[in-house]
Amino acid sequence: MTKQILAALILVGAFAGLASAQDVRVTPVRGNIYMITGDGGNTTVSIGGDGALMVDTGAGQKSERLVAAVQQLLKNVTAAPAPAKPCLGCAGNASPYFNTITASPDPAKPIRYIINTSARPEHVGGNEKVALAGRAITGGDIVQEILAGAAYERAPVFAHENVLIAMSDSSNGKPAPSAALPGEVYNRPLYKLSQFINGEGIQIFHPESAISDGDSIVFFRYSDVISTGDIFTTTNYPMFDAKKGGSIQGVIDALHQILDLSVAENRSQGGTMIIPGHGRLCDSADVAYYRDMLTIIRDRVQDLMKKGRTLEQVKAAKATMDYDGRYATKEWTGDMFVEAVYNSLKK
Repeated sequence: MTKQILAALILVGAFAGLASAQDVRVTPVRGNIYMITGDGGNTTVSIGGDGALMVDTGAGQKSERLVAAVQQLLKNVTAAPAPAKPCLGCAGNASPYFNTITASPDPAKPIRYIINTSARPEHVGGNEKVALAGRAITGGDIVQEILAGAAYERAPVFAHENVLIAMSDSSNGKPAPSAALPGEVYNRPLYKLSQFINGEGIQIFHPESAISDGDSIVFFRYSDVISTGDIFTTTNYPMFDAKKGGSIQGVIDALHQILDLSVAENRSQGGTMIIPGHGRLCDSADVAYYRDMLTIIRDRVQDLMKKGRTLEQVKAAKATMDYDGRYATKEWTGDMFVEAVYNSLKK
């Protein structure tokens, strides 16, 4: 058994009580990347000497438990106690115990960064509490830290600029609090974090039109892990929002992009690990199956539309019947999805 597998098993055991008691589950993915489930959408976490980088913060119903899980990971992985050193000719304060304390690593760093894959409540609901539990990296600029005040007392939130616009919008309800809003935004197809985080480069890709106009795909290059947000899930049909720039073709194109970034270990199995917006840990084969399913349903609806069928007739044709058992839910049924596909193609 390798050291990596043994460490993963130890961590799983350490979090077993937490998962059962508080409905928050930590799954080791690869290296220092973990998936946390149990509060709405999945959260991806990178743990290391720089602290924690989180992709999405859940629905906000269990933010304290989410933060506790991340802090436990930081404590277990980053601040493991140093082994005792032998002491030859100890004098004064020198002793094996003293040497162990002075040789210990730095205390665990806090949550440093948050990246949002969309403005959906189940992915940004915990932004405020999680951000306030973290702290920005100041780069040693103490004067700037004092002048900025509270800005450094929380972890910065990264997202596409359309996520900031959506979360700030008050036309459909109360806008998100300022501490929950993205303070760092980008508006290009590709955005790279300006420095290595926990030993690896992190790229953020923006599909032009997928679930909405503000989606992000986060790629951990060294670990070879992709966090997809709601572009890919294992639990339901994609809930793209045409009013906010989403489309069925955009979702399919974004899935192609994820597959282009992925490399399988053997045929289509293993290799790049995929963390979906909801559901279990996956690989590229799961993404390909989901892509194929959406392509088949799109083609069925499109064919019926070319034959002049109305929306009600398309629904009656049950274009999703062979997939409903897997992906239909009470909140997003096969008929609802067919109607969304029909309107998207018609537009």
